[in-house]
Amino acid sequence: MIERHITHVSPRKRDVAYDPLAQQAALPVQVHYVDGTTVDTLLILAPGEVELFRTQADQAIAKRTAAGVTA
Repeated sequence: MIERHITHVSPRKRDVAYDPLAQQAALPVQVHYVDGTTVDTLLILAPGEVELFRTQADQAIAKRTAAGVTA
């Protein structure tokens, strides 16, 4: 088995889906590997994880604003 090390994961410019029966959100993401290849997949989030993700994103935006970064 060949090991592929992940460098980072980035959100894709696609709409988030929500499944009310499963109570899960599906965020399209792209996984980036150290060899330069990528794979498109979904990050599945439960309701509490969606709230955590929102809180973390809000914190990142506030830190960026505080640093004076624009656009």
